[in-house]
Amino acid sequence: MGEIDPIAFGALTAKVENLEKKLDKLEASIEELIALVNKGKGGVWVGIAIVSAISSVIGFLSHSFFPKS
Repeated sequence: MGEIDPIAFGALTAKVENLEKKLDKLEASIEELIALVNKGKGGVWVGIAIVSAISSVIGFLSHSFFPKS
């Protein structure tokens, strides 16, 4: 086996450390995106519940005021 070049080894070590920092930033960004998606899902469900409640009230009132003959 040949000798390990200390300069090349140092450069490789620096690149690995840089990539580790970038990976940590990516993981943090992904966690933030997942949190935003989960909030969005909750908002959709709340919106569906509100629209369902409003349409139920409108349907009840329309059948109360305008009954079928």
